[in-house]
Amino acid sequence: LTIGTRGSALALWQARHVASLIEKKYPSAEVELITIKTTGDKILEAPLARIGEKGLFTKEIEEALLDYRVDLAVHSMKDLPTDLPQGLQLTAVIEREDPRDAFISRDGTRLEHLKKGATVGTSSLRRRAFLLNRFPGLDVVSVRGNVETRLRKIHSEDLAGVILASAGITRMGFSDRITQYVESELMIPAIGQGALGIETRVDDTAVNETVAFLNHAKSRACVDAERAFLRRMGGGCAVPMAAYAIADGDAMTITAAVIHPDGTPAIREKLSAPISDTSVGRRLADILIERGAAAIAREVLGPDWKPGL
Repeated sequence: LTIGTRGSALALWQARHVASLIEKKYPSAEVELITIKTTGDKILEAPLARIGEKGLFTKEIEEALLDYRVDLAVHSMKDLPTDLPQGLQLTAVIEREDPRDAFISRDGTRLEHLKKGATVGTSSLRRRAFLLNRFPGLDVVSVRGNVETRLRKIHSEDLAGVILASAGITRMGFSDRITQYVESELMIPAIGQGALGIETRVDDTAVNETVAFLNHAKSRACVDAERAFLRRMGGGCAVPMAAYAIADGDAMTITAAVIHPDGTPAIREKLSAPISDTSVGRRLADILIERGAAAIAREVLGPDWKPGL
């Protein structure tokens, strides 16, 4: 089996993790990693929201899948667009790790204790909007690069700290650097954050059957509900939005928000449903749209914005 992956240290860790799970399940399997440079890897200076293109970290890998250069792809679910190319499918979502964001401070100061004007770095418009909503006195700047690069920039760019996904920090062995986990009451995680997805060709029965064991039903249901919210909101990263679903037995509760890039206004709501009803994400999006999310989207994207299907 050949796995298509980005070449960053974190992406390679994730692909190797999937390879090890496959090899453990099938001792005779031989798994090879094929590294592929994506558009998002090539453009490192501009903020992601400014680039505006969907599939920044997945398009070239999906092309390799369609061209039969790789058998499957491993993605961070938060990077995977809701609309996949014809002929490809999301075959499995691996059991989700901690989806929260984490703050790594230069000197151990927590977010709520930072002084007015303190500079915090993040690559995410969502994180920036949530920070400004709760701490309007902070100076939030764009910081791109892999985990190690962003950690180095705390000192090289004289930052009070940076915010990253806690799952990525933990996978790379830097959990001891975390100053605080940012709870969802303050910052709702990105759609799919903490989960890994396996993308394959629809008609590749052998590969699909081989990787089916990797799918974790509850993680898949929660991620599908979050992605239903994202699809209805039109996707993209130019408008800060977030959704986080939690499974509790046979029930699921999803919390979502749409926020102006400046931090206000912010529209937030939650909804519960049976875990089998992943369309709850779409219904929650409709509630937010009616409560003001549409106005935020049209202000940011223009008057022609419309909800997704």
